[in-house]
Amino acid sequence: MICQTAQEFIHPYVDGELDLAKNLEVEQHMQECEVCASVYGNQIAVRSAFKNSSLYHFAPEKLEKRIRSSLRREAKSEVGRRSFGWRWVPVGVALAFVLLMALVIWRAVPGLRPSGDDLLVQEIVSNHVRSLQLENHRTDVISSDQHTVKPWFDGKLDFAPPVKDFSSQGFPLMGGRLEYLNNRAVAALIYQRQKHYINLYIWPAEQSKAAGEVAAKRQGYNLLHWANSGMNYWAVSDLNAVELHEFGRLVQEAL
Repeated sequence: MICQTAQEFIHPYVDGELDLAKNLEVEQHMQECEVCASVYGNQIAVRSAFKNSSLYHFAPEKLEKRIRSSLRREAKSEVGRRSFGWRWVPVGVALAFVLLMALVIWRAVPGLRPSGDDLLVQEIVSNHVRSLQLENHRTDVISSDQHTVKPWFDGKLDFAPPVKDFSSQGFPLMGGRLEYLNNRAVAALIYQRQKHYINLYIWPAEQSKAAGEVAAKRQGYNLLHWANSGMNYWAVSDLNAVELHEFGRLVQEAL
């Protein structure tokens, strides 16, 4: 089984929709392929994240009352009708109204649905947490030598990630690994600050122009994002915001 085929089956595999033979094929492939195993891990992490109750939003009480009132009025107005078919028309109209209102609210109020950036941030945090929980997944290549880590990515990615060591500034390079984020294979560089780990994710940017640094915080983890020299950079850690900003400055100056 090739990677493209395996990744097409990962969604139904997670949902338990494959037969036994296909399940075994996918599992065997993931045991031999780090990238596809990472895709599977990300799917599990995202699926778990969406079970978070904070992502669920209920209709405002006033809207619910208006809809129920509308349904009652429609029902009363049809009491005298004899036609079975026509009797159900108001119900269909009311249902269409409910669906239309839900769609309008969904589109009009950004806070009711996660944006693409929010989903990416959640995916990055979940990936970072998983790398900390699975020690054997933290690094695929273990080395503080940038001349060892950088060549390791050759042939594994369709781009060459810049790799720098900042040991003298207190942020030693620990190694690197392959990951799958934002629907593509990316490079993950692992740095350490005392007992804190930093994951620096790198992949090509859609636009070549630089983008300024943007900070965020999710689930107690600090994140930094910027774009430079045609590359996207995401740094995430439980390190405090000041020291993570210092790390980001070192990376940007090294480029």
